[in-house]
Amino acid sequence: MASELFQKGNDQFIYEQYEKAITLYTQALELERNRDDIFCNRAQAYFKLEKYKETVEDASEALRMNSSNVKAYHRKGTGLFYLEDYVSAKEAFEAGLKYSDEDSFNFPLWIKKCEAEIDLQKNGAGVEQGVGVSEVKQTSGATAEPMEVKQEVPPEPVKPTIRHDWYQTPTHVIVNIFYKNCKQEDASIDIQDRLLQADLVLPDREPYQLKFSPLAHPIDPSASSYKILKTKIEVKMKKREGLQWKVLESEDEEAALTLHPATDPQAYPTSAHYTRNWDKLSKQAEEEEKKDKKEGDAALNELFQQIYKDGTDETKKAMMKSFYESGGTVLSTNWGEIGKAKTEVKPPDGMEFKKWNS
Repeated sequence: MASELFQKGNDQFIYEQYEKAITLYTQALELERNRDDIFCNRAQAYFKLEKYKETVEDASEALRMNSSNVKAYHRKGTGLFYLEDYVSAKEAFEAGLKYSDEDSFNFPLWIKKCEAEIDLQKNGAGVEQGVGVSEVKQTSGATAEPMEVKQEVPPEPVKPTIRHDWYQTPTHVIVNIFYKNCKQEDASIDIQDRLLQADLVLPDREPYQLKFSPLAHPIDPSASSYKILKTKIEVKMKKREGLQWKVLESEDEEAALTLHPATDPQAYPTSAHYTRNWDKLSKQAEEEEKKDKKEGDAALNELFQQIYKDGTDETKKAMMKSFYESGGTVLSTNWGEIGKAKTEVKPPDGMEFKKWNS
């Protein structure tokens, strides 16, 4: 029974019904509490809903049951990263790397991201402001004359900054604006052919504008959208052409285009006062991974991962749905066929599929 609920939860996850998936995973855990795989999948569903605290809790519970669960280390690390606990996140990624035979979760790059954020926190801390003291000199035996004291002009208040980052898929560019608990009426998002502008009202009722212009390449405003979530504003812009963007903003479209995304990974953006060269860090991590040539099943798994990484949204949905519904016996990239009905189990020749009952 627990396994059936677990499978139904996976099906809902594939269709991006994360709340329903969490309900089914929770029901499964009520019947069978010692399943680290269910805790791990529920952690991922929480992550999709940006419930990072719950993500960390479920991943930690999975690791308590199974200390070699690589997925749980990754999910715990990403949850902690988005909670801005970069030290603990780094520890989780480092632990996961020890158990990872083939690094499908890109632990080295996540570790480098944590180290960079920790450096930024250190460099931004410990700033002290001096306090001005006026002196009055008095001559012995004489009446002190009042001195003109220059009134110190208080420094202008530092304007707040709202952090943002961006990433891309083959079809969309997604910009995250990290403004927590933003009300619907306090955000106006303008999406044009080569412009993205966010006019916000801060909690102190001061206006704040975030503008990206010109965008590196044209987008389709009619097929673009945005969502105001609990922890951020997510803007999803539809690419007019399936190009790999090198930067978010650029006057020169050709200079902002990379034709070889596999060898020129996207930068990890930040709104800090100075930035890290994430292109370089990502390339270093990839080169370290390539030193160990994979064979057999590891090489085959790497091929499937590459197909998934480079595939369209429909290709990815087809692969996920066919794999889960067939119990890992079918992996298809044809959504037109897979999306019509449930994928049947097709065990290898000479083998028989048996359903395990809890």
